[in-house]
Amino acid sequence: MAVGREIHETQPDNAGGSSAPAAPGPGRVILAMNAITKTFPGVRALSGVDLTVRAGEVAAILGENGAGKSTLMNILAGVFSDYGGDIALDGVPVAIHSPKTAQHLGIAMIHQELNLVPDMSIVDNIFLGREPRTPRGTIDRKTMDEQATRLLAEVGLALPPRRPVRQCRVAEQQLIEVAKALSASLRVLVMDEPTSALADAEVRRLFTVIRRLAGQGVGIVYISHRLEELDEIADSVTVLRDGAYIGRREMAGTTRAELISMMVGRPLDELFPRSDSPAGPGEEVIRVEDLDLAGDRREGRAALHGVRLVARAGEIVGLAGLMGAGRSETLEAIYGAFPRRAVHGSVRLRGRRYQPRSPRHAIRNGIALVAEDRKAQSLVLTNSVRFNASLAALGRFMRRGTVSAARERAAVSGMVTDLRIKTPGLNTAVGNLSGGNQQKVVLAKCLLTEPSLILMDEPTRGIDVGAKAEIYQLMTELAGRGSAIVMVSSELPELLAMCDRIVVLCEGRVTAEFRRGEATQEAILDAAMDRQAVLGVDPAAPSRAPARREVSDE
Repeated sequence: MAVGREIHETQPDNAGGSSAPAAPGPGRVILAMNAITKTFPGVRALSGVDLTVRAGEVAAILGENGAGKSTLMNILAGVFSDYGGDIALDGVPVAIHSPKTAQHLGIAMIHQELNLVPDMSIVDNIFLGREPRTPRGTIDRKTMDEQATRLLAEVGLALPPRRPVRQCRVAEQQLIEVAKALSASLRVLVMDEPTSALADAEVRRLFTVIRRLAGQGVGIVYISHRLEELDEIADSVTVLRDGAYIGRREMAGTTRAELISMMVGRPLDELFPRSDSPAGPGEEVIRVEDLDLAGDRREGRAALHGVRLVARAGEIVGLAGLMGAGRSETLEAIYGAFPRRAVHGSVRLRGRRYQPRSPRHAIRNGIALVAEDRKAQSLVLTNSVRFNASLAALGRFMRRGTVSAARERAAVSGMVTDLRIKTPGLNTAVGNLSGGNQQKVVLAKCLLTEPSLILMDEPTRGIDVGAKAEIYQLMTELAGRGSAIVMVSSELPELLAMCDRIVVLCEGRVTAEFRRGEATQEAILDAAMDRQAVLGVDPAAPSRAPARREVSDE
């Protein structure tokens, strides 16, 4: 039975936040994919893969980047029409050769790479190609606005429906994609990394939506690299590796170690390699005081108010907060990404007064930025690995006004080896690489500039657990060599494990700072939602005093 958007008003919230779905449990088999194969020129992407999803079940798919997860789901969504194997819905064999066919069958997919039209409004994106009509045949704008407002509220967004999508941040666009999928009748909903750009509070809202849908009998296929999420939301997990089916497990009773071993083909004893440094941090690399940034709603830019931040050599400092708290804006302001008239405050770089002017000026002064959206902000996807990796450091390879191709090639080749970037060659288009390897190219681009301060905005977003472990190891090594790192992450376990200190932002203001070993997820979330401190009301609640501390100059 197909489920329309009206279901969201009939199923109550899971108010207790339990990990169990709202429904009694998975029912009949709604989707069966058997012996699925897919071949691209010179590459066998899938080899005999099976997937079973029951009505009301959240069926997770795990695997490293390149394991075949997205390829399998693109077959289900009709993106790839040429495939082998059988697909059945409710026991009836079906042939899916186009996205339109998939939609007609009640299959919707939220792709990892967002499929929104930036210059169109939110409401136009939600109903693109399915606009409701008036009796006279014109587009019914009133109905569209009303339904879009309700759908946005379902995913926790209070945005005007006619706002252009390009003015929304990545996390907001991800939730708009969810609202778009919910606008159609559903039998099976595929979600490919739906929480990759969401902070914990937004993840909770999304899980509420997923539980409602599961409670109405929709089969949910959930792809995620965040293993901790699966304990909370998934009923079963299917593991793929190198395009092959490895096995299916019920989540109840399955350990994280077992899943990781299935994914990578080897035990992964320690995901986070960082430990307390016996030597402690070195000299100050950057000190930011009273940083203000003028907000801009049209650009989706949060305001900053009096932000203070210190990072020392050998130290990793985390920035935590909810979506819109100003975490990305803090990094971008330091990097010189905003007009000078919009930024005020004091910045000292290696003990000297520093005025952020532009990204080029930042790079020349030893500052590098790993941006939040690697495809939109850090990479030229149609160009090669070599072009992208060397782009910010071409000055290093100049001789008599021209770039030395030999020196450039040698430097990029060294980075490809050091970072274990999987690519057929230096001239391969970076858009053809997996997400994890694309992120490594971004890191190579930063490291070739030889920075002393590295700003990382969601450095492990949308990459698999094996690539995450490699990036964590790289960060540990960089800090060990004396680099200062300031990182933004929506994954609290990542911040807790990797950071020497964690600075928490709420609505553009610092509400707390925790030292390594003192912070907990609960304390960070408490500070991230501490609007009383932001508004200046009861800023010293006794119940939080032992765990909280103000930012100091120590």
